[in-house]
Amino acid sequence: MISAGDFRNGVTFEMDGQVVSIIEFQHVKPGKGAAFVRTKIRNVITGAVVEKTFNPNDKYPTAFIDRKDMEYSYSDGDLYYFMDTETWEQIPINKSVLGDSFKFVKENMVCKVLSYKGNVFGIEPPNFVELKVTKTDPGFKGDTATNATKPATLETGAEIKVPLFIDEGEVIQIDTRTGEYMGRA
Repeated sequence: MISAGDFRNGVTFEMDGQVVSIIEFQHVKPGKGAAFVRTKIRNVITGAVVEKTFNPNDKYPTAFIDRKDMEYSYSDGDLYYFMDTETWEQIPINKSVLGDSFKFVKENMVCKVLSYKGNVFGIEPPNFVELKVTKTDPGFKGDTATNATKPATLETGAEIKVPLFIDEGEVIQIDTRTGEYMGRA
C-alpha cells in the first residue's frame, strides 16, 4: 500500500479498478484547511491523463508493471509476434496495443513489453533507432538559412520530416518518443 503523502513521479498504483501512474505531484498546505496532494495521473492501460487531488492519508495498493525485453519477430495480419530472448517463447500482441511509436520498429529489434498481471497493455520501442531512408526528394544546396525540411519515407514505412541534405539510402537516427530526426547514423 502507498499513501498519497508518499506520491512521487513514476509511482504506479491501483485506483477504482484502474492502474494509474503519477506524472506530476504537488503537496499543498493552504493557510486555512487541511493539506492535500494535487496530481496529474495517467491511466497506464488507456493513456488518459487526468488531474486529481488526494487527501495525504488516502492509501492505495501499489501496482507493479512488468517491463520485459522481447525481440520483435514478425507480423501476421493484425498480430505482431514478440520472442522472449531468454525462453525463446513467442507471444502474439494485437496491433491495437502497439501505439504510434511502433512504426519505427523493424524486425529483430528489442522492445520492452509492458504488462500488468499477465495482460500486455503496451510496447516501448528503444528511445533512439537507426533506419534507412527509402524515399525522399533530391536534396537542395543553398537557401537553407532556416530549418527547412522535406518528407522522407523510412524502411519501416514511417514518414518523418528530415533536413534538405538527406538523400535516399542514408541511415539516420530517430527519437521514437517524438518521431523527430536526430542526425545521421
